[in-house]
Amino acid sequence: MSYLNSYQKGAIFYQKHKLFYTTYNTYEEATVRQVYQKVLDDENSFAWLYEENGVCRGFCHGDYFQTFWMSGLTCYVSTLITREEDRGKGYGKKLLDFVSKEARERGCKAITLDSGLPRTAAHGFYEHYGFEKSCYGFEMFL
Repeated sequence: MSYLNSYQKGAIFYQKHKLFYTTYNTYEEATVRQVYQKVLDDENSFAWLYEENGVCRGFCHGDYFQTFWMSGLTCYVSTLITREEDRGKGYGKKLLDFVSKEARERGCKAITLDSGLPRTAAHGFYEHYGFEKSCYGFEMFL
């Protein structure tokens, strides 16, 4: 697991992470780099790459926050992705195991995440891991 928390690693992180989003993310590169740096500098955010044999296999990003809903500290996983050719090889589980360990150590009461409606294979993965469907997610672009 690669820990990322410095400006120098931010550039490396961006280069490796964009491998997963070559067609998805259409924002300007400079803006995306600024967001990455803010995440890396925020003590309540995390961003981890899973590398094996010099190959970036997966990526996970999220935040820790206080919530009335869970009555305490909650870990929110906003991104969990593995390379398509590496799915089913345990990399997503390794990333979630690491998230779970870190969340427990911080005293989180729960881990939450959202998953797009068409991502049924991912839903099965999350349910197999132990997550339960608990709500609908909504968004409104500003």
